[in-house]
Amino acid sequence: MQSILKYFPSLSDTQINQYKDLENLYNKWNSKINVISRKNLSELYLNHVLHSLSIAKFISFKKGTSILDIGTGGGFPGIPLAILFPEVNFLLVDSIGKKIKVVNRICESIKLKNVLTRHIRAEEIDSKFDFIVSRAVTNMKDFKMISKGKIKNNHINEIKNGIISLKGGDLSKEMKNISHESYNISNYFSEDFFKTKKIIYIKY
Repeated sequence: MQSILKYFPSLSDTQINQYKDLENLYNKWNSKINVISRKNLSELYLNHVLHSLSIAKFISFKKGTSILDIGTGGGFPGIPLAILFPEVNFLLVDSIGKKIKVVNRICESIKLKNVLTRHIRAEEIDSKFDFIVSRAVTNMKDFKMISKGKIKNNHINEIKNGIISLKGGDLSKEMKNISHESYNISNYFSEDFFKTKKIIYIKY
């Protein structure tokens, strides 16, 4: 939790309590339904919460922005971002029902009002959003196909609508011939975990 406060010192008491509650909630639910690798659970705040919040160092979403989190798994990056941006609307989707069940229970427990969830394949979604976010869901060529037709044309944020994806490792082959911008998360966070982590932005 200290890593969150280190980089986001202006959180409200409500936000601080919501982030604090995540540890007990994920420990409780992960013992029943494995949504986070058990070896990573002890590093929840660094590997999952802060990693998700790196997107907030890249862009501060404006009030009323709509965001689709595809393949949210245990709720990342959607839940940490929804806590930070309470006036932004999030839809978290996953094709695995038990993961959405956990996401629902966690959102209910911390009284997160700006999150909707759906147990659905992303291809079946016919709504449009300002941004689509993800964390290492699939290769970008396939992800772009999944995202096709789901991004609004009118832009209300400082950057154009598009895909914001958290990736790691050598992406040269995966991103070849895909127009994108790449940002090193180590520019925002100093911990060793982030040395190979990147934000990939594809504008529409």
